[in-house]
Amino acid sequence: MSDKAVKDMSFEEAMAELERVVGQLERGDVALDDSIKLYERGAALKAHCEARLKAAEEKVAQITLGDGGKPTGTKPAEGL
Repeated sequence: MSDKAVKDMSFEEAMAELERVVGQLERGDVALDDSIKLYERGAALKAHCEARLKAAEEKVAQITLGDGGKPTGTKPAEGL
């Protein structure tokens, strides 16, 4: 398990660690107290990944297309 703060991780880093956490929990060879810590870390990683994905989806949705369907820029998403 990484000591890096979840908020400082890229999407890819968080997904990779989440996969490691899930693997450890699925094996079932972790003490109960450690399992609880892993579960909490996994929940934080999952929430971080979901937030990063949502932000990316909103940016993609805001790309404006010009004549011929080519991107001409972006516009701010409402509510951000």
